[in-house]
Amino acid sequence: MGVLDPIKASVLAVKIIPNVSRDLAENLKLSPDQRSIGLFTCSIDDVGYTALDEATKKAVVEAVYAKSFYAGAAHASGPLSGEFIGILAGPDPAEIKAGVAAAIQCINEEACFYSADPEDQLAFYAHTISRTGSYLSKVAGIAEGESLAYLIAPPLESIYGIDAALKAADVRMAVWYGPPSETNFGGGLLTGSQSACKAATEAFRDTVIAVARNPRDYEG
Repeated sequence: MGVLDPIKASVLAVKIIPNVSRDLAENLKLSPDQRSIGLFTCSIDDVGYTALDEATKKAVVEAVYAKSFYAGAAHASGPLSGEFIGILAGPDPAEIKAGVAAAIQCINEEACFYSADPEDQLAFYAHTISRTGSYLSKVAGIAEGESLAYLIAPPLESIYGIDAALKAADVRMAVWYGPPSETNFGGGLLTGSQSACKAATEAFRDTVIAVARNPRDYEG
């Protein structure tokens, strides 16, 4: 155990519906050409959101549903619930399979939380997305293909860290997630050039770690 230990998410359940029912399609607000959907749950919500966005870059799919579960994976409604559900829609099962595969690869190999303390009790997410897909672009209100710093931490750490990230690089805050979120975290999506987003991500990371080391030192 130690600072900057990766905290990986787990894919808990995955299913594909090749030909979705009309009533469900209407409630998901699918377009007429979106006949197939893929559903997955995972144990960390922000990794799930990132994975959905990655899927939109690798297949002809759209993220049509994405929700965090209240109180997080430790209080999940069942063993396959985790703290996130995402749904991809596309024209056929082949595109859905490609999108789901991209999402799973992102969860397993790319996006993860990190530990800010030696005991691995304080977790944070500081992830640079060099090129956004359609999902996070829409969430952040930016053009598809722009860069984002996706920054999440516990309540105080998130606010203190976001301020440091904004001051460290030429970025602006596209979205602020004021704590508490459904999972009792906070953070934001910052946008700018790829290099600026990377610098902001690093500043956020370093600041959260500094808070973990000296949580009650406000004079230094």
